[in-house]
Amino acid sequence: MVSHENIEKAIARIPYAQTLGVKHLFIGDELTLIMPYIESNIGNPMLPALHGGSISGLMEIAAIVQLMKEQDGGKLPKPIGINVDYLRKGNPKDTYARAIIFKQGSRVANVRVRAWQEDYEKPIAAMHGHYLMAKKG
Repeated sequence: MVSHENIEKAIARIPYAQTLGVKHLFIGDELTLIMPYIESNIGNPMLPALHGGSISGLMEIAAIVQLMKEQDGGKLPKPIGINVDYLRKGNPKDTYARAIIFKQGSRVANVRVRAWQEDYEKPIAAMHGHYLMAKKG
């Protein structure tokens, strides 16, 4: 299992993760990222609702950190293509994301991410992304 310190180092390499205040936790062996509620992440103060960019940013960070976890660090994977489905309003509260690597080849990885708030079974957004993996060596 990858250490908490290595996950923190991976998150620290992504500047937008600091802007969002992203933290991590392990539930069993599963890595979950948390974006604590921060007022600056609100996109529509009239509702209020989280900005879609902060939600998608959290999910992209979850995908990258999961890929780095599987490779024990190394260079950051680069996004090739990302699709985000916004399913529910992001309320002004802590938001969670978990990535699953569906297929990882030698050069490209296919990752799916779910973001939720109170109930994992009621996601607020889902992401499907392809990432270019760094060459080994």
